[in-house]
Amino acid sequence: MIPFNNTMDIVESDDQLGETSEEDSELSDGQLQEAFAKGLLKPGLNFATEEKKKSVNNVEGLKQCLADFRKNTLPWVERLDLVNLPAEDIVAKSEGKLDNKASGNINPDDDFQREMFFYRQAQAAVLEAMPRLQKLKIATKRPDDYFAEMAKSDQQMQKIRKKLLMKQTIIEKSEKAKKLREQRKYGKKVQVEVIQKRQKDKKAMMSAVKKYQKGMSDKLDFLEGDQKTVKGGPPGKGAGKGAGGQTSDKRP
Repeated sequence: MIPFNNTMDIVESDDQLGETSEEDSELSDGQLQEAFAKGLLKPGLNFATEEKKKSVNNVEGLKQCLADFRKNTLPWVERLDLVNLPAEDIVAKSEGKLDNKASGNINPDDDFQREMFFYRQAQAAVLEAMPRLQKLKIATKRPDDYFAEMAKSDQQMQKIRKKLLMKQTIIEKSEKAKKLREQRKYGKKVQVEVIQKRQKDKKAMMSAVKKYQKGMSDKLDFLEGDQKTVKGGPPGKGAGKGAGGQTSDKRP
């Protein structure tokens, strides 16, 4: 009987725990619904509450920064600031018209007048700044070997340039060697053709000589080739061959 009572107590305690957990879950569901209605729920398991941004209006600090800007302690080459009127309108001057835009008297709603005013003011700034920069010996043109505005240093760009030049040199050498190999192949081919032609001519001449010696032919056409060789080539070799041919003819 005692074990039975213990089991009953355990079952009752489990039921009580289940009821309390259901109440907690109901409360948590209600909180979630309230947070969802307020738009506080975000994707994910957790969500962070939004804190109000604090706006800072440091008047004294702003005034101090403005005073530092007005000091103009830096030289002009570091600031490059100019205050000038727009450049003279050459077209209006040639037509004899009064230039009211030079004093800034323009219609701000007219896009063309406004843009032309900015354009002429930029022209005036260039006309004033260029002589000052040249006087300070500051380069105003990019060098011929300039690549582009990059975050890398000039030393790194010089290394890149050297690599590019090296690659170009290697390619040129390779192409030159290829042409030389082709020329050598062509020269060898021509040389082989010349040697084959000489051997063919020599063979034909020897065959004609043998036929003449055996009486199979009475033509001396093969001697004409030797005479042409004597006229065009060294005299010694041609003369010797001709003499040899004549002595062989006189033999019985």
